[in-house]
Amino acid sequence: MWPFTRRRGLTDSAAPVFFTNTLTGKKDLFIPLKPSVVSMYSCGPTVYSRAHIGNLRAYIFSDTIVRVLTQAGYHVRRVINITDVGHLVGDGDHGEDKMAKGAREEQKSPADIAAHYTKLFIEDLAALNVDTEAVLFPHATEYIKEQVAMIKTLNDRGFAYRAEDGIYFDTAKFPNYGSLGGANKVELLPGARIEKIRGKKSVTDFVLWRDAKPDDLQQWDSPWGRGNPGWHIECSAMVKALLGETIDIHTGGMDHIPTHHNNEIAQSEAANNRPLARYWIHEAFLTIGADKISKSLQNDIYISEIAQKGIDPLALRYLFLQAHYRTPLSFTWDALRASAEARKRFARIATEVRRESGEKTEDSEERDRMISHMRDDLGSPQALAILATALREDELSPEQKWGLILTADELLGLSLAEGTDEPAPLSSFPEAIQKLVLERDFARGAGDYARADALRYELSDRGYRVEDGPNGTLLTRDPQ
Repeated sequence: MWPFTRRRGLTDSAAPVFFTNTLTGKKDLFIPLKPSVVSMYSCGPTVYSRAHIGNLRAYIFSDTIVRVLTQAGYHVRRVINITDVGHLVGDGDHGEDKMAKGAREEQKSPADIAAHYTKLFIEDLAALNVDTEAVLFPHATEYIKEQVAMIKTLNDRGFAYRAEDGIYFDTAKFPNYGSLGGANKVELLPGARIEKIRGKKSVTDFVLWRDAKPDDLQQWDSPWGRGNPGWHIECSAMVKALLGETIDIHTGGMDHIPTHHNNEIAQSEAANNRPLARYWIHEAFLTIGADKISKSLQNDIYISEIAQKGIDPLALRYLFLQAHYRTPLSFTWDALRASAEARKRFARIATEVRRESGEKTEDSEERDRMISHMRDDLGSPQALAILATALREDELSPEQKWGLILTADELLGLSLAEGTDEPAPLSSFPEAIQKLVLERDFARGAGDYARADALRYELSDRGYRVEDGPNGTLLTRDPQ
């Protein structure tokens, strides 16, 4: 049975859903092919090494799409592919396969490398609160037959030809090649391959099937002899096999637009005579300073490093959500620590609201506004701002605040409703309350327990619960 996403929470909102569609170049109203089911494909990792936090921004972004659609009442059928063959170093059509490079460096087989880094990738997603149980993670090597069949169809329809080292897609036969992202001059597309390969007709033509080399670690039989697939064909073949010839949503990084996604469109639509995807949605880069995070620049950071520094990985999710997904975001450790503290503050408030509300919920105007912003092209910065303001409002009842927190968790995935056992810092309370706490701590330290008890009662009368901790008074708001 397909692992559908499931919605939880309060009553639905009538707000429509909009996404910025790279295909049309504008913000489009989302209307799925089927009334209640959404098909969605996200370009996944090449599992020759661990995914760094720059890679992982793509999956927080796509998970947020899923959360918005699920909260709106849709079931989402979601695929994230695992590339374990075909992706060459440099992203071109000539050179060494990344899987072979990783296997050689670690002195393991490509299958062992793929299994190891796939496991780490899924664990990283789970740490970031991505619902991995509702996602299919197909490996490219599991769909070789489907890739060969699609290449054969392209060859039979005149879209493919043989060059020196394999079978290539003839982009001249596909008049709309390069149209995704508004690129009219395909020869000028960033990332277009420039290798000099005998028999290759155009710089924009791309490999579908490579002839095997004697030392290739992965190779299969095909109508064109032993070999292995190109990088782009796996996505087209797996989309068709798992989701159908036309899907609702295809996501990826902005770096995929010029070459990888234009290639997917060309080969899929040439083979199937149908549009590949109706909504193409892309997220911007995560940078360190002015540089994109990448292994080649040796500025890559991993979830394991964040955890080793004692920072909850959900702080990274919070950091990502503070910027719109189409806005480049610069990473610093200071920004991550600030995000961790901000999320902790929300979790502390959620702990108090849970007690005060008895976990009962009510709708509110603030909740409706949060939903509207998230359905308007994933307005996560605005949603966080609404949450921060609303939780300080005395006009909102505890039940309304609890409903807002639950909806925020549905849409943003920050697990705020789980709360925290960590006490709020004294500086977060009103100044008059801080003075009473300090006076009580002084009285306890001086052995004046009668005065300390009197101050406890005064704090209790003002709506605060007092506990004695090893380093002084622990204070929380008392249920009202």
